[in-house]
Amino acid sequence: MGLGRTLLFRSFNMFLVLFATLFITVILLGPTLDKLLVEAMRNQVIDEINQRTLKFQNSEERLSYINKELQLRSKTFGLDQNSFTPSKLFYRIISVMTLDLGKSHFFTTDYGSSNVRDIIFEKVPKTLLLFTTSTLCVTVIGIVLGTYVAGKEGSWWDKLNSIFAIFSNSFPSWWVAMIMILVFAFTLHIFPARATPISSPSDSTYILDLLYHMALPLITLIIVSFGSWAYIVRYFLINILNEDFIFAKRTIGISRRKILYSHGLRNAGPPIATAVALSLASSFGGSIITEAVFDWPGMGKLYYDAIGLFDIPIIIGLTYISTVIFLVTIFITDISYTLLDPRVKGS
Repeated sequence: MGLGRTLLFRSFNMFLVLFATLFITVILLGPTLDKLLVEAMRNQVIDEINQRTLKFQNSEERLSYINKELQLRSKTFGLDQNSFTPSKLFYRIISVMTLDLGKSHFFTTDYGSSNVRDIIFEKVPKTLLLFTTSTLCVTVIGIVLGTYVAGKEGSWWDKLNSIFAIFSNSFPSWWVAMIMILVFAFTLHIFPARATPISSPSDSTYILDLLYHMALPLITLIIVSFGSWAYIVRYFLINILNEDFIFAKRTIGISRRKILYSHGLRNAGPPIATAVALSLASSFGGSIITEAVFDWPGMGKLYYDAIGLFDIPIIIGLTYISTVIFLVTIFITDISYTLLDPRVKGS
């Protein structure tokens, strides 16, 4: 299969997964969203009555007016239809895919907008900043350390790295995060306990303030992840070093160091690159707990708060954006792996 057909096939699969995810999300949350929208309209009608100081003879006449207005507006927005009507489901999915996500009931941007699209797009760069930076740092440390211990297979350094990888993966990330906050924020007073910047986004020092507050969650993510990353790199390299062509290079007198860095690491590049991309894609799913513990103002914290407040438009929007980020990352990984490793075909 050629590269063009591979791109077309992967794109089609990506669209199917995205559509299926949105379909399931809308099926599960659609009826609740309709109820919330109707309730919001009812409150809007009541507010208009109070602002216009409309007078009614009795409470029944007032209630009748509210119900008529509510019925009229519900029909205008299609809320009088069943949530599972095919046309309504299709329209809602298309609206989400085109980022027509409506307004949030509880959240606003730093500049006062309640538009769901604006709220999410304000949070996405901060999540990307934290988790992309941590993934890059962990990758560099893991490659350096993993390559070093792979060249010393069976040594104390190799055993120590394996032990640390086991321990670092045994503790939940949120538990490590709380220990880090306790030590560095409340005991040593080096970093703030909350990762939300104090300054306003309009301040000239906001970027520096944001980076300073990001330091503790970044260090925590690196500590939790770099041991397992070094072990993964070590595993890939040892498999490469046991190949026949490596033994052939040793027999002709090439130094072990050159074999390790020039041949072993280069041949282990494609699987390592794939692991990096998958780790980055999956990190957005795990960002909810990490951001909630540190109060980092990103997508994960917004997701956590939206679930607590049952803000359905935010939940649907974040599900869509998170799925898109994950699928695009996997798509780029598949294509990159095909290009990096000639042994892998488009099939």
